[in-house]
Amino acid sequence: MAWRFRGKGTMRNGATFLLLLFLNLKVASAQAADQPARPDSSCHIEATNYKGWSAQQLSNRWLKLEVIPQNGGRLIQVTFAGHSFLFVNPEYEGKYLPPDPNRWFNYGGDKIWLLPEGNNDEQHWVGNSDVIDDGPYTFRKLSEGRECEIELTGPVDPQTGIQIRRTILLDPNSPHIHFHATMQNKTGHVIEWSIQSVSQYNTADPSNPSHNNPDFWTFTPANPSSSYLNRYHVRFGPAENPAVSVRDDGFFALHYVHRGAELWLDSTPGWVAVVDGTSRYAMVERFRYEKNETYPGKASVIFWTNGPEMRLSPDGEPSIPSGGDGSPRYLEAELNSPLVELQPGETRDFDTDWFPTRTGGSEFHGVEDAGIVIRPLRATLLETGHLRLSGSFGVFFPGRLVAHLYSEHGSSVGTMPLTQVDPAELVVLETELTPSEKPARISLHLEDASGLDRGSLQEIPINTLETH
Repeated sequence: MAWRFRGKGTMRNGATFLLLLFLNLKVASAQAADQPARPDSSCHIEATNYKGWSAQQLSNRWLKLEVIPQNGGRLIQVTFAGHSFLFVNPEYEGKYLPPDPNRWFNYGGDKIWLLPEGNNDEQHWVGNSDVIDDGPYTFRKLSEGRECEIELTGPVDPQTGIQIRRTILLDPNSPHIHFHATMQNKTGHVIEWSIQSVSQYNTADPSNPSHNNPDFWTFTPANPSSSYLNRYHVRFGPAENPAVSVRDDGFFALHYVHRGAELWLDSTPGWVAVVDGTSRYAMVERFRYEKNETYPGKASVIFWTNGPEMRLSPDGEPSIPSGGDGSPRYLEAELNSPLVELQPGETRDFDTDWFPTRTGGSEFHGVEDAGIVIRPLRATLLETGHLRLSGSFGVFFPGRLVAHLYSEHGSSVGTMPLTQVDPAELVVLETELTPSEKPARISLHLEDASGLDRGSLQEIPINTLETH
């Protein structure tokens, strides 16, 4: 815009205007520093080719989700900030093989199965290649732009009587992914099943895929009142497994090794964390535990580590065969719904949520509302009256961290903005604050770009640095 001045008065007015404009810009800039940055609020759905498959891609500025409807409605890959989480079997890349009840075509990725598994009777799902695992699913776009949502509907399975429908929703303002799975009884009689979400994570060494990732872990809270011996159940594999432990903080920890093992847990808080300490990425899967419901085999969470499986001969001699499906390196994280009795035409839903984030390594201290705790928060009140904070976190949403301060009597003594955060970046907190009053407790909250409080990362008492 060109400005034209007429006379001294007009020039003075123009100078005053420019000074006010400059001051307003400085105020606006200072205010913006305290406000979370607003990301690109859009997402996209488009047909694409993924490793030779005809796929549908959902994307926002953090994520790309690759879905192949024809192959059992699989979410075949999740790529976050350039990192791909899921195992894709190179043996079947780009292929579609019609269901074969005598075989299993393990394409990889994430899909929906049924429980209980087995071949005992009609009340068990055999689990080979059938229409639930491998049948062609129809694809429908439900929304795009402000949010992206697709629907995948499978054929009716004549063996179980179930039809699976699944929606996948991608948040435009964060890397949050929401899954809504529905099973419907398509028979004329009562049936009973559980929905299972099965995710195969790639556990190969990023620099040498023929070797294990040396620092790949999964965690979930062990149940202090567990029905299982040792607070978990070894369904398959060695009873004494050095890769498995229940830590002193109550977390079940599984370090991936290339050995076939299946581990069941009756975990109740409703989350599983997959931590790749080598690449420094993590994925949290959340679900809702139903306290008064019955779970298949009492398990709400199951882990499978793929690898060679120990077998016994008829004479009781152990052996570990090589090759076959034991060769690929992947870990399955399986979330189960309760067993439900379905009347003809009746449905039951199972909702899960995924939150990809960053981690500083394999150190892990829990999942909170707004992210994961890597190095726990420490808060020390110095003799100067300053409050020193330290810790590291992976966050689920972009926005800013805000310190909520409380007195020794529990009353609020104010809030103080700390720093901007993004899920694609590790949060390392090393700072000092100057509170107006003496605080005794601190809670670290995350506010997203719209100002919505996404919950706490940690709440702890404040230590006082004593004078000697």
